[in-house]
Amino acid sequence: MHAHADPTRDVHRHSPSQGPADYGRAFAIGLALNLGFVVVEALFGAAAHSVALMSDAGHNLGDALGLGVAWLASALAQRAPSARFTYGLRGSSILAALFNAALLFATVGALSWEAARRLADPAPSAGATVMVVALAGIVVNGATAALFASGRADLNLRGAFLHMAADAVVSAGVALAGLATLLTGWERLDPLVGLAVNAAIAISAWGLLRDSVAMSMAAAPRHIDPAAVRAFLASQPGVASVHDLHVWPMSTTETALTCHLVMPGGHPGDAFLHQLSHELDQRFSIVHATAQIETDPELACALAPDEVV
Repeated sequence: MHAHADPTRDVHRHSPSQGPADYGRAFAIGLALNLGFVVVEALFGAAAHSVALMSDAGHNLGDALGLGVAWLASALAQRAPSARFTYGLRGSSILAALFNAALLFATVGALSWEAARRLADPAPSAGATVMVVALAGIVVNGATAALFASGRADLNLRGAFLHMAADAVVSAGVALAGLATLLTGWERLDPLVGLAVNAAIAISAWGLLRDSVAMSMAAAPRHIDPAAVRAFLASQPGVASVHDLHVWPMSTTETALTCHLVMPGGHPGDAFLHQLSHELDQRFSIVHATAQIETDPELACALAPDEVV
């Protein structure tokens, strides 16, 4: 516990919720399209004896799973807080983004292994069938990605977008490889294109993995500079010093802050605290701010040193 001149007037100010938009319909449409395409791709792959199409059907099934996980997290993030989960289940969106990043890398690894195997031991493929199905894949995956394009500021929705956009790129690569194979007869072209596409997906997935891991470790979001937040707080009228400052993500769209403000002139009053909360929201998109006011600069706070949490 900390001693304060007026302990009943520590501030807690919560801005209105700014949770993720309702993308339920987008998830439902995207999931239905992708599951339907998985069935079609698997059937045509089996009929054409195409390892490439069967492999891509398995890949798309994994992506449909990732889309379902992102949908579940988006719904859970909007649930009300409870006595145990005092922030609600907003953090599930971070876990979903991390899951999707890991799934993207697992998919890239599996497809790269298959491409390397086929590079060493090329096999003939039904080029025309592969092309037609791959072109359909571009349409399905491109349309699904477009459903989430406006939500890319949310890391969870960005994961869903990247999955579908990556699938569209994969389908385009498969179609081009199928055409080139038909024209040249060079069977190693297909796995080479596959490796190049996988490398492009891995580069995109790295940013998602980096950000989702950082968020899961309660790191300050990349768009917020903690030093700038500290400077802003220290510049407020009556604030002598700032310590125990923490900024962390509650979800992929909402950021929280706690801090101690030393104000020797006395408690500033509720109007100051409400204005401070409003400016933190406007300047830094911090929607859940809690500040503890300390009025005695001679009374050492146990949490004042930066290395103490």
